[in-house]
Amino acid sequence: MTIRVVVAEDQSAVRSGLVLILRSAGDIEVVGEAADGEEAVRLARELRPDLVLMDVQMPRLDGVSATRQVVAEGLADVLVLTTFDLDEYVFGALRAGAAGFLLKDADAAELIGAVRTVARGEGLIAPAVTRRLIAEFAAPRPVRVPVPAAVDSLTRREREVLGCLGEGLSNAEIAACLEMAEATAKTHVSRLLAKLELRSRLQAAVLAQELGL
Repeated sequence: MTIRVVVAEDQSAVRSGLVLILRSAGDIEVVGEAADGEEAVRLARELRPDLVLMDVQMPRLDGVSATRQVVAEGLADVLVLTTFDLDEYVFGALRAGAAGFLLKDADAAELIGAVRTVARGEGLIAPAVTRRLIAEFAAPRPVRVPVPAAVDSLTRREREVLGCLGEGLSNAEIAACLEMAEATAKTHVSRLLAKLELRSRLQAAVLAQELGL
């Protein structure tokens, strides 16, 4: 299956490089390019891509605000490009429902792999920032914690899956850990996100940290 991607990056040289890398993968098609956040949202509405590769710092509408609109309207998954010194943007994008975060200095293989991972419906945070991001976000800047009744409504298995999400495991890893089919693990993830009214598995990972699971 071909993964349809919109690339949103205001620096034309960087954008061209990203497009060139993505087009080198046989299963990825770049269907649109945006130089600012507003254009990214417009293209997402018009083209309905599978994924938007979103830079956080862009003119007219920043990447966090653009991510919020794309996710809220259910237009596409969003993979955010970030750097170590932009934590505030990362926190905002996580709240907005971004499905993944990738460092701008990632190599071609990492970029292509990240796009494929998010397109499969799995969350992704660049390994170099995973622990720091979850720890910092969970403590001083927590996501909206669901009411106790919502957490209490989770089944034992869903709590186990939530704990696995807190460890950053993929659907395949969750399936192996809990001895179930990968499709079953994916179903459990979808159900608990709906119950807890969370936009992404990354938000679920932060919640799991807050609950000590």
